[in-house]
Amino acid sequence: MNEIYISTDVETDGPIPGPHSMLSLGSAAYLADKQRLSTFSVNLQTLPGANAHPRTAAWWATQPEAWAACRKDLEDPATAMKRYVAWIRALPGKAVFVAYPAGFDFLFVYWYLIRFVGESPFGFSALDIKSFAMAMLKKDFRRVSKKTMPARWFDPLAHTHVALDDAIEQGALFCNMLRENRANTAADGLSVPIVTGPGE
Repeated sequence: MNEIYISTDVETDGPIPGPHSMLSLGSAAYLADKQRLSTFSVNLQTLPGANAHPRTAAWWATQPEAWAACRKDLEDPATAMKRYVAWIRALPGKAVFVAYPAGFDFLFVYWYLIRFVGESPFGFSALDIKSFAMAMLKKDFRRVSKKTMPARWFDPLAHTHVALDDAIEQGALFCNMLRENRANTAADGLSVPIVTGPGE
């Protein structure tokens, strides 16, 4: 079964879920060859009793177009997350969560999945693009950023702070990196066994 790379971006009104809300969720499903199979996008109603973090609210005030985009056609989180799981389950392969940074985006998506659906089709795992770049570039983690990555990894796509736009952009970045990594591995004559463990 093929792995399906679910490049995902979220927009939020604070640093953690619960006290703050996920405002928008965008995912783009890619095969390793960068074929985009499908996308999912939804804007969410805020959580009852949650409030925007002051620093995040101040940042949103500088992004009026992105704010307007994530506050239209709002959906109840319980309904939206059930639709999200159904979308993932319908894909023809095993879902792998991919994000930049995965530590932030997966935190929100996993919390919302467990809270409103009771399960995560991704298990406990998330693939972090920055960590992958660290390994490919052989640099310290904190020396890696999009500014230090090779220009050839990037498609001419805008980073708009609209969740689906950014998910598509970062999915293309990941697929370009994956193609180069696998080409280099093949050129070196290496064969890397894939070992899966419990919960993977």
